[in-house]
Amino acid sequence: MTIEKIFEKITQEHVLIVGDVMIDSYMWGKVTRISPEAPVPVVAVTKREKRLGGAANVALNIEAMGATPIICSVLGDDDSSKDFQQIMYDANMDRRGIVVSDNRMTTVKSRVIGNSMHIVRVDEENTHPLSAIEEDKLLDRISRAIKTMSIDAIILQDYDKGCITQRIIEEVTAMARRKKILTTVDPKHRNFSLFKNVGVFKPNLKELSEGLNIEIDDSSEESLMNDLLHASKILHERQNIDVVLTTLSSRGMYACDFRSGEPQAVLVPSCAHAVSDVSGAGDTVISVITLALGAGMTLQESVHCANLAGGIVCEHVGVVPINPERLKEEMRKM
Repeated sequence: MTIEKIFEKITQEHVLIVGDVMIDSYMWGKVTRISPEAPVPVVAVTKREKRLGGAANVALNIEAMGATPIICSVLGDDDSSKDFQQIMYDANMDRRGIVVSDNRMTTVKSRVIGNSMHIVRVDEENTHPLSAIEEDKLLDRISRAIKTMSIDAIILQDYDKGCITQRIIEEVTAMARRKKILTTVDPKHRNFSLFKNVGVFKPNLKELSEGLNIEIDDSSEESLMNDLLHASKILHERQNIDVVLTTLSSRGMYACDFRSGEPQAVLVPSCAHAVSDVSGAGDTVISVITLALGAGMTLQESVHCANLAGGIVCEHVGVVPINPERLKEEMRKM
């Protein structure tokens, strides 16, 4: 299948994104002096910007690739929620999956960037799990979307802010299995062991080690590959994961595929990119591999594609979605 044909198929996909959404707020400015009050830089702000973040950045990546994202999440009943929904409205994004609750606050991550360097981040958030009433409302939105739309894949994007609960995981994966919908997961520590019966599970090396409470020896490529295979087997046996995709930062990505019985391992080295900021790279990786698999690419091709995409977004300061034309160009070189 040609690259053009793959990208054409991607534009026909509808992807449901369930998880923690937030606003990524930026203050950009110049640093010319150190504060007399403390040894910290003084940033003269020249620009402010608010972007969709967290699971909503996954939606932006899905949209940037030409596919249709549907976000299902819970916001607070506050000004930041209004800002979030206004950004969605301005981007013509479907808001039917958004639940507003007066029992939570909308997560906002505020970053101060001076002279193109990330200086500090300030977080405003709740991290307690959804209440039963909030779960009911969110599951109702998810169920309606699955019943009324042709959903090709579901991404569970966990940022440990409380939107992904055991009940949400179990009921969403059950809905997906009944409809034979591909489910992919970007996990965090709190719910790591709760994700079961999913298609793709994408931890990074630290999350994999902590989630399974095992040591992974990365002193050599051979020892790393052996330990990653062992960890992947544990995940498959305990949680019935079809594909374990571990991101390895500067070493690239490792995928272990159990769909044909015996595990098939794929190691993709990292791409040579000038890294400015790794923020949001995980969102891009889970988005692109989900779309690539949905478009009919093999696992190895999909991992290569996602690896390229993750490297591209790391060239930019701040959280940005993938540029599909740049990704096509890199894939042609590959």
